[in-house]
Amino acid sequence: MTAALRCLAIRLRGDETGATLVEFALILLPMLVILIGGLDVGYQSYVRTVMQGALNDAARRAAVENPQFSAEGDTLEEQVEQSIRAIVGRIAVDGTIAVTQSSYFEFSGIGNPERLMTDVAGDGEFDAADGDCWQDTNANGEFDTDGGAGGRGAANDVVFYRAEISLPRLFPIDAFIPTLGDEIGFTIETAVRNQPFDDQPVPAVVCAEPG
Repeated sequence: MTAALRCLAIRLRGDETGATLVEFALILLPMLVILIGGLDVGYQSYVRTVMQGALNDAARRAAVENPQFSAEGDTLEEQVEQSIRAIVGRIAVDGTIAVTQSSYFEFSGIGNPERLMTDVAGDGEFDAADGDCWQDTNANGEFDTDGGAGGRGAANDVVFYRAEISLPRLFPIDAFIPTLGDEIGFTIETAVRNQPFDDQPVPAVVCAEPG
């Protein structure tokens, strides 16, 4: 019996039947992760590219004096947002898109504080107690760390557009890598100067009352 078992073991050691199936099973999961992950990244890149194009096109069209949009909306800002949604929504299934629009006096003002015109202490920072003066670019009578005003602005103003999207993944890559989550999201930005169809209002200089 021992000799028979030894003979069987020798035969099994040299038998490679089914080896390919075992090897394929070992590489199947990594291969699926790479394949689905590549498709997921490609889908994200495609959505991002289409969204950037839609945002750039809408921004350029809105920069003229009397822009015309076929999209619905009571205001120009709503029409811009709806036009972007109409284009991106064709490929971003069940995606949520939000567009914000802010106007600035110049490109350098985007995301920056309003310009100090008088800095009493000379420290480069606004201090109301010293009676510092600033260029009130959004005309709200207050010094702001971001001098943008909501909406399209006026002639020759710079309009900053930010579009944010959140949508379900096209492929369940999160089933293999749970930390990725089942949704993707990213932000697209662009800035366009309005056409000089009128004189650009010069922001007033406002001074704080010394404390």
